Amino acid sequence: MIQIENIRKDFPILKRKVHKDKALIYFDNAATTQKPIQVIDAISNYYLNYNSNIHRAVHELAEEATIAYESTRDKIVKFINAKSREEIVFVRGTTEAINLVAYAWGRQNVNKDDIIVTTEYEHHSNIVPWQLLTKEKGAKLEYIGVDDNGELLLDQLDKYLETGRVKLVAFSQMSNVLGTITDSEEIIRRCKKKGVRVLVDGAQSVPHLKVDLQKLDCDFFRILCP
Repeated sequence: MIQIENIRKDFPILKRKVHKDKALIYFDNAATTQKPIQVIDAISNYYLNYNSNIHRAVHELAEEATIAYESTRDKIVKFINAKSREEIVFVRGTTEAINLVAYAWGRQNVNKDDIIVTTEYEHHSNIVPWQLLTKEKGAKLEYIGVDDNGELLLDQLDKYLETGRVKLVAFSQMSNVLGTITDSEEIIRRCKKKGVRVLVDGAQSVPHLKVDLQKLDCDFFRILCP
């Protein structure tokens, strides 16, 4: 059984005292997650020993940086069981990831009177890009509601899918607001049955759940790496 004190030892910042003599207890991980010593050491090692641009030089530091960068891609493939390393796209943050889908895929595939569906408990980064896209295209943004237990009302999803106008369903695998774990496989199954694309926001779920992208079979999946 994992002991919480052993986990805390990996996070140097948790040794801090706040309010004069109180041990730091940090709960704002949905906004900014504190880093374990292993991550801090890896970043420090990069800046100390081989800080350089990747993919654009042949000197030793650049080659080392490129190898480290690409090996990270392979580790992520294994961690989330993606089909191949070519599926992994690095961006500057999870917000940029959804914007990339909205502006690259969305502008090519969403047209007037089409529907994009998201949920009422999404982070703004999974709402605002679709608001902007649907406004630009003359499409419509619809929301799946939430019941008193924080669970999605999937009958509302069925109602939207029956229109035949839904181009994309975008939802969080785990809500950063409620902590609700979404029935992702069921939502994807219903969408695939209607030929609808699916974007899953895994920014909150990947640190807590075992994620298997090949089993999940969504079209887009975003994660947050330290």
